[in-house]
Amino acid sequence: MPRSKIAGIGKYVPKNVFTNKDMMQFMETTDEWIQERTGIQERRFADRTNETTTTMAVEAAKVAIERAGITPQDIDFIIFATLSPDYYFPGCGVLLQRAMKMKEVGALDIRNQCSGFVYGLSVADQFIKTGMYKNILVVGSEKHSFGLDFSTRGRNISVIFGDGAGAVVLQPTEDANQGILSTHLHSDGTSAEILAMFNPGTHANHWQEGLASFDDATIGEMFMSKAMIDGEQNFPTMDGPAVFKKAVVKFPEVIIEALTANGYQPSDINLLVPHQANLRIAQFVQQKLGLTDDQVFNNIQKYGNTTAASVPIALCEAWELGKIKQGDLVCLAAFGSGLTWASALMKW
Repeated sequence: MPRSKIAGIGKYVPKNVFTNKDMMQFMETTDEWIQERTGIQERRFADRTNETTTTMAVEAAKVAIERAGITPQDIDFIIFATLSPDYYFPGCGVLLQRAMKMKEVGALDIRNQCSGFVYGLSVADQFIKTGMYKNILVVGSEKHSFGLDFSTRGRNISVIFGDGAGAVVLQPTEDANQGILSTHLHSDGTSAEILAMFNPGTHANHWQEGLASFDDATIGEMFMSKAMIDGEQNFPTMDGPAVFKKAVVKFPEVIIEALTANGYQPSDINLLVPHQANLRIAQFVQQKLGLTDDQVFNNIQKYGNTTAASVPIALCEAWELGKIKQGDLVCLAAFGSGLTWASALMKW
């Protein structure tokens, strides 16, 4: 059975840079406060009207496809991970297929938030191994800035997130010293509400007290009502300490799981590329696994948390900087809303 390899990789980040000091224009915060808690110094925000989750994905995909030495017409399956789609439906996969004038190939949309890209990579890996597809485009793209609360009330979340896209082309390889060795996927919905965006949704406010009920709102108003907007109930919510507490446990667990499954230990890793959720989480994981600075790549300082896009953006940048070489043992890991977490171990 062949393995699947990353044959091409690309990224795109918007040109608009927003530093921590820029964020102070909208809310009561400081550069020191943000850096101390997250490590973030700046992030990129897409153009308000000229860029979408899909258009950014297209730019990243163009680079990945070119580097793979193929054309958009060679892609035979698309996997698109995002929590910020252009439309409530349809998904971004078909919009990308249309924009890139691809053949009538399958397009699968992944909704696993921060873990979305690694989940997508795992799905693509299985398709390649079975021989069903030969050139799979896996994309993670996010336009968070369109739906954040840029006020003092929303600062704990809004200072964290940024926009961008990353993409890879997965192909089969017969090289025993190259390719994805294994992927590991997990979830636990027990704490789903500690990191969530409830509205718009079909939950009928089941998880939120004090909102419109069936007694004082029509069905349509419960999906997205003026009262929800006036009450600022259409923004993401997060229990930061609770998320941090779970992340620092599950992150190292899923990395060790991947290493153990393939007979490796942390010291064998050439590069760990974690989801860029919080620099403090990444530093905790690094210390727990006994990894050196050269073994871990972080770029959250420049881009913030781009959720499903963060792993491919970081992986691409690390490769472009020469930090990944052929034959290197590379581990990808992510943790996020759901709660979901995942890892992938590969020989580059």
